Amino acid sequence: MSRWRFWRPKPTVSTPGAQTDQGILVFASTSEVIQAEKFLKAAGWTIRVMGPPPEIQSGCDLVIQFPLMKQLEILRVLAENRLSPLQAVPVTGPLLKPVDLFQVKDFGRYLMVRAANMKLTVDKETRIIVNVSGGGCPDVPYLAYKMVGQTLEDAPRPRAIGHTVCGYALQLALEEMERQCSE
Repeated sequence: MSRWRFWRPKPTVSTPGAQTDQGILVFASTSEVIQAEKFLKAAGWTIRVMGPPPEIQSGCDLVIQFPLMKQLEILRVLAENRLSPLQAVPVTGPLLKPVDLFQVKDFGRYLMVRAANMKLTVDKETRIIVNVSGGGCPDVPYLAYKMVGQTLEDAPRPRAIGHTVCGYALQLALEEMERQCSE
């Protein structure tokens, strides 16, 4: 037996559905989170935008969850794109877990997805958007005007026509609705 066996990491048992160690990136503003998400996804990273845990206070209502083992590589991608998070925090306990941005409510014929502060409701039979609500941003009425009455497939993408965090959240709600309706 090798005398260095003590220093080797113990093998981990991988179970289906088990999550690897995660970390969260905390930014000063929502626009930085949106930019970081764009750069990291373009670089091929699997990340999730989520709500911050209550213990982490910052000026932003969003954080990015990432695989903790890839922290240095992810920070390098961000630095190359002139983005610097306020903190990179390991998720070490239940109080530091980020909050899922999505809440789904089934009303029978209608399905509502809430992402952060924005809600999108669709007729499940026709896939027509019947309501857009929430937020407090100035572009929400315009987004609702352009989207209500359209099918999920034909509706304009909120990121393409909106310019606020509400438009970003509505885009997330639309993407989650598409996932929900395809199952």
